[in-house]
Amino acid sequence: MQQPKGLSGDASAHRAEGASIRHLGDFTTSPRVLFISAIAVVVGIVGAIAGVVLLQLIRLVTNLAYFGAVSTAVRDLGTSPWGTAAVFVPVVGSLIVGLMARYGSEKIRGHGIPEAIEAILLGRSRLDVKVAILKPLSSAISIGTGGPFGAEGPIIMTGGAIGSLIAQRLPVTDVERKTLLVAGAAAGMTTVFGTPIASVMLAVELLLFEWTPRSFVPVATSAIVAEVARTWLDLPSPLFPFHGGMATSLTGLGCWLLIGLLSGLLSGLLTRLVYACEDGFLKLPVHWMWWPMLGGLVVGIGGLIDPRALSVGYDNIAQMLQGALTSGSALRLLVVKAIIWAVALGSGTSGGVLAPLLIIGGGLGAALAHLLPAASPGLWALLAMSATMGGTMRSPLTATFFAVELTGNTHVLLPLLTACVTAHVITVLLMRRSILTEKVARRGHHLAREYRVDPFVLARVRDVMTTPVETLADTMTLHEVAAFLTNPGTRHPSFPVIDADRRVLGIVDPPAVLAWRRSGHNRRTPLKELLERRTRSVAYPDEYLEAVIERMSRANVAHMPVISREDEALVGYLGWKDLMQARTRSQAEERERVVLYRVR
Repeated sequence: MQQPKGLSGDASAHRAEGASIRHLGDFTTSPRVLFISAIAVVVGIVGAIAGVVLLQLIRLVTNLAYFGAVSTAVRDLGTSPWGTAAVFVPVVGSLIVGLMARYGSEKIRGHGIPEAIEAILLGRSRLDVKVAILKPLSSAISIGTGGPFGAEGPIIMTGGAIGSLIAQRLPVTDVERKTLLVAGAAAGMTTVFGTPIASVMLAVELLLFEWTPRSFVPVATSAIVAEVARTWLDLPSPLFPFHGGMATSLTGLGCWLLIGLLSGLLSGLLTRLVYACEDGFLKLPVHWMWWPMLGGLVVGIGGLIDPRALSVGYDNIAQMLQGALTSGSALRLLVVKAIIWAVALGSGTSGGVLAPLLIIGGGLGAALAHLLPAASPGLWALLAMSATMGGTMRSPLTATFFAVELTGNTHVLLPLLTACVTAHVITVLLMRRSILTEKVARRGHHLAREYRVDPFVLARVRDVMTTPVETLADTMTLHEVAAFLTNPGTRHPSFPVIDADRRVLGIVDPPAVLAWRRSGHNRRTPLKELLERRTRSVAYPDEYLEAVIERMSRANVAHMPVISREDEALVGYLGWKDLMQARTRSQAEERERVVLYRVR
């Protein structure tokens, strides 16, 4: 029995369409990812070593500055023999950092992550040797002399510099160099906190600006290697063990949301406070080299009020998770830490933001603990510190996994996720930028952190091509074409030329006609003679726009005829204006509200 012609044609079209997408896949990653991952192993090892060195260097500077001892032991700064004279220790340390920034490299100023973002977006992921050396050294001096910062920002910058320097010695693309820079950053953060999953999430949410195996796999490899290395070095893991929890209930859910809400508001306040301080320093009639010294004076005074607010303060986090702080003590720590941290960071000294955010947020949770329902000691502090971090950095998944890995407690995953997402929503609605991206924006560079699939990847040529097509016959002479194109009634700048079977010979536009006339062709020459040796660039209806756009760019053409795969007959015409329809449709899907089902 003979198959109907229409069905046969549909089957043929489906086969051709299937063949056209057979070479496509979910991802575009090639085996080269294995080579980059192998390099990431080296980056992870070196990044872990750099992290350990930085931690030891901070302790060494702390002991020298506050106790006059050559030691790396952990000591309470409140027991310093200098007494009230210790107020000048941060001033001296900040002055040294200012001098290093002025005469070494200005890139060591700040908390590291915005500088890493800027290098990725604007500097082709290139960081120099000065940054790799001076950033950890300046941070060790700043934090070791009482600066209220964490070590993670500087080590992220240092690890990134190590990855970038290694990549710069190898024949890699800009994207691969970016991946190795971020791999170094992830290795550094993993070394400091023992949080490989959170380090990878930070890379995805903040640094990579993509979510693909080509970058994810090397970054994860580097973080895993760094975690194994820190285990060999006998660093504690988890860093702050916490075994508490809370039964899931409506009351509990309401409290988790409340903690997220308050943490989100605190995040917004902290961000505004930091940049208000920065704006204040910009108005001072002195060189920026002296700003850290002025910020150091505020830090020193804050240290007299509450010595716990100085330096990294990891012991404060441990006490909060144990429920060992009273509400008044936690509130005092919150206020002092927030003020000296914002002033010091606004002054342009060197230090990180993660640990301070944990302490400030933890202070909020500990201060509210007696007002909230009974729960395991330290639970409310844990939720508030992770939510404050997630809200301030606009990285809720990073903050959630960070808290889980820091404590080794997966039972609090739901409360953490609830609080972090709530804080994230609050800050996204209240502020245009996060504390990390505002600095980049203030330097005149916009960045977007929303990851979406490019509409050109999913739209086909047939969805946007122009039909029916205005064409020129191959029998038209050069004179007739010139008259047609110069006619005021002609609506387009270019037209496809077809033969009797609607097969495309090429495209004619005014520059082509002018070139033919200048080369001496007779005005009565038909187009088929002029185009018979011309190379044609064509598209097919079932092709995806991403590949077609790439071909159009390589061929440097603004229009492309669309032909059938079966008989190569012209079926449509594609121009840049048509291509923009794919993006317009994508935007319409987000903007236009419709009701698809009504209850009657």
